[in-house]
Amino acid sequence: MTQRPAMSVVMPMYNVERYIGEAIQSVLDQDFEDFELIIVDDASLDGSNGICHSFKDPRIRVIAQRNRGLAGARNTGVAAARGRFIALLDSDDRWVPSKLGLHFIHLTANPDVDVSYSGSRFINEAGLPLALAMRPKLEDVTAKDIVTRNPVGNGSAPVIRKSALDRVAFRHPAEPERTCWFDESFRQSEDIEMWLRMAVGAGCRFEGISGLLTEYRVASGGLSANIARQYESWCRMIDKTAGYAPGFIRKHRAAAEAYQLRYLARRSVQLGDGAFALALVRQSLARNARILFQEPGKTLSTALAAAAARWLPSRAFDAVAQWRLGAGLKT
Repeated sequence: MTQRPAMSVVMPMYNVERYIGEAIQSVLDQDFEDFELIIVDDASLDGSNGICHSFKDPRIRVIAQRNRGLAGARNTGVAAARGRFIALLDSDDRWVPSKLGLHFIHLTANPDVDVSYSGSRFINEAGLPLALAMRPKLEDVTAKDIVTRNPVGNGSAPVIRKSALDRVAFRHPAEPERTCWFDESFRQSEDIEMWLRMAVGAGCRFEGISGLLTEYRVASGGLSANIARQYESWCRMIDKTAGYAPGFIRKHRAAAEAYQLRYLARRSVQLGDGAFALALVRQSLARNARILFQEPGKTLSTALAAAAARWLPSRAFDAVAQWRLGAGLKT
């Protein structure tokens, strides 16, 4: 490959032999073909690497590294990218065939947009669609929207202008020969930490396009299963942002915490812990009761789902959750 592609797709990979083939195929099935796919093997111990090498498309590159976590794998991929636009896809998710082309049109037609994203439909571990989807705010997105609601939503939704990424690049504190974009000290919340640096610190513009173009897999395993650790990481991200934007965080922290706790309550429902979910709902309303009036539907549905998880017989709750709850928990 000598000609620079328009798009660089960065796909971190760690022990995902069950899903990696679907993720790669969804990239190769794109209507837009001017891309390279950079798969970063973050020291996988299963058969993921062999599955990657079974694909013979010359646009695929596989880079192996010692284990650095999701942020470190993304950094390696971005450093190797040659395209003007960087598309992120986690190795357990999928794209619909029109995704890259639509984002390319959006970014090319709007040179002031730095991060383009779209809504997501949710799939279960078997790849089957769940009942709800994430339909985020698409226009007039502010830094407040990002800290409180994170409209980008997940790490497989955004396509980012490389020049915008470079505005927030920094040298790794322990390995100065390496450039970082994502903060590798975060094992969770690393994506929203960077979105805030881009929006608050660098004035980057975020805008979404219509359509559910990402298929986001809801699985019981993975980092987000540990709710307490996830909240701790999120709070550390807020504290880091307060270091360079104290006024912004003072103004929006209470609302941001309320929305985050509500999201974690929905995540707890998905994991079947209704008692913890109810506690998180109470904490969310204690932080900022106004979310009950700002988004009454989502707030009340979260409380009802938490109550159902707490008091419904497990078989009855599991039947409902299997069909519907998994898809709604991310929003």
